[in-house]
Amino acid sequence: MNHVMNATTLLSICGLTLATTVCGADLAGNFSVRDTGARGDGTNDDTVAIQKALDMAGQVGGVVTLPPGKYLVKASLRIPPGVTLQGIHEAPSWSAPLKGSVVLATGGRDHEEGPALFELGHSSLVRALTVFYPDQKPRDIHGYPWTFHLQGFDNTVEDITLVNSYNGIRIGPEGNVRHRIRSVYGCVLRRGLLVDNCSDIGRIDNVHFHCHWWSAPEVGGEWAPVHEYMWKNLEAFIFGRTDWEYVNNTFVFPVSVGYRFIHTDAGEANGQFSGIGADEAQTCVKVERIQRMGLLISNGEFVAMRGEHPRQVIIDRSCSASVRLVNCAFWGPAEQNVVCHGGGFLSLSDCYFSSDYGAKPSGQPLVEADGGRLQVRGCTFDTTGPGIALRKGLHHAIIAENNGLNGVRIANEVGTNAIISLNEAAE
Repeated sequence: MNHVMNATTLLSICGLTLATTVCGADLAGNFSVRDTGARGDGTNDDTVAIQKALDMAGQVGGVVTLPPGKYLVKASLRIPPGVTLQGIHEAPSWSAPLKGSVVLATGGRDHEEGPALFELGHSSLVRALTVFYPDQKPRDIHGYPWTFHLQGFDNTVEDITLVNSYNGIRIGPEGNVRHRIRSVYGCVLRRGLLVDNCSDIGRIDNVHFHCHWWSAPEVGGEWAPVHEYMWKNLEAFIFGRTDWEYVNNTFVFPVSVGYRFIHTDAGEANGQFSGIGADEAQTCVKVERIQRMGLLISNGEFVAMRGEHPRQVIIDRSCSASVRLVNCAFWGPAEQNVVCHGGGFLSLSDCYFSSDYGAKPSGQPLVEADGGRLQVRGCTFDTTGPGIALRKGLHHAIIAENNGLNGVRIANEVGTNAIISLNEAAE
């Protein structure tokens, strides 16, 4: 032992390290896929070699490294508990997307329900790599399974670039707790991120979906058809059952539905959403069902301009819970900003509402409610058209301390069930 320690010390003094390994790993717990036969040449299938390294790491825990290269993966990879799959390219790159650690995924074409490219269980992590589907073409888009599928406790996806995923990241429907999605950038085509059956506080930070990421010539990108496919088909952020989801600094352009809240067999969502955005959307936020304590949305930026009736926020009749938006901005050629049919509570505070629909107001009120209870306080209506419509069916409303470009035009069909005070008078 002394000889080993002395040799290690001597090598350290000389700036060298002792190449001692444990179960195929170095002393730092690193496993390289090159040691298990992965070539990274973009031609030979590296699925088996990468999985072998992952399974070896799974015996003791550790980091499986993907050195720079293009790793062809024709099937699915399982990340064992306590294992990190680590690439070397942490910054997103659209202009030269095939540098660094790149996974070329070809499995599951036309079989969306198949295994994900990366299957993550308890305490597993995938970091710092790029995923590209080379057989996907901008003018001939096909369905693929999810790129990432997370279940179990404390799993993480971070510093990832998705060049052209059809379905991006799925959490659940198996039970899961404390997932972490951080710094994911790229183009997704049909579904970006879906969360379901999370029973304890998931976190999603710095996620940016944009057609830009599949526009570089190196990956056969083409802006126009990808842009059109996304605004017609993409649902970017979908939330089923999740208890106290924290979502910060997320964005999508373009999109059919930016943020969608749904009922699943496991239930519905509640949580905090801060600094979220959806641009060039048909619908920015659609609330179908949520838990009764509801949603807190702050500092959102929403632009709707696609489809027959572009609207930023729609609350369906099936929603009987609380939705609160604070310091959010609504602009672009939307037909309406917020439409509420739900039977719960809707609060709009310190928001900016506007519409340049067809270079002139659409004639529709920017905020309209025909169900539940409504509060609109301290908001600005930058329109010459109608500001707020309180329709029959609305149980109660408080409209106070708002101003507008030409005052605030309010249509009141609920009479004394509305408290209207201190609003700038319409001209």
